[in-house]
Amino acid sequence: MKTHIMKKFAITIVFFMFCSISVNAQTIEPAKGYDTQIGNIVSMLNDLKRRVTNSVRNLTREETDFLLDENANRIGAMIYHLAATEKYYQLYTFENRGFNKDEREWEAALNLGENGRKQFQNKPIQYYLDIWNDVRKETLRLLKTKTDNWFVSKVRNSNMNNHWAWYHVMEHQANHMGQIRLIIKRIDN
Repeated sequence: MKTHIMKKFAITIVFFMFCSISVNAQTIEPAKGYDTQIGNIVSMLNDLKRRVTNSVRNLTREETDFLLDENANRIGAMIYHLAATEKYYQLYTFENRGFNKDEREWEAALNLGENGRKQFQNKPIQYYLDIWNDVRKETLRLLKTKTDNWFVSKVRNSNMNNHWAWYHVMEHQANHMGQIRLIIKRIDN
């Protein structure tokens, strides 16, 4: 009887510890140094990037280059695509423009497809993560210069506001995170 009670007590403690950890991990708080709404998006962007990175950081070159089928994209190419999309929205929201002729190398990663399947391979996963890290560093620097008033203002010559634009970057990363995890599961099969 005493052992049964001790087991129940131990299970209860572990359960509450798990709940406590889970609750703390599921809190969105503005990143320090940013206005509130921008800081919230920064926290979410960073969380998604961390989760994507954790999913791929130990991939071999063969896994990074794995193609699910002839119409799929490689995981490395998708990481580059996430960086290119973020780079595009930097230019679009901060400079109100797309890629210029000196930045055309980003377009292959933005569009992927057949060109991306040919171009983005034979590199370690860290190559792609380093590109994304550099882009993110610039995103964080630029967002730190803006206020929540800027965040809710419209992007010039557009129907979207800056908040929606960066929300879209975030949802885009979440969508590809699911796609990447599906591909990783298929590699092992």
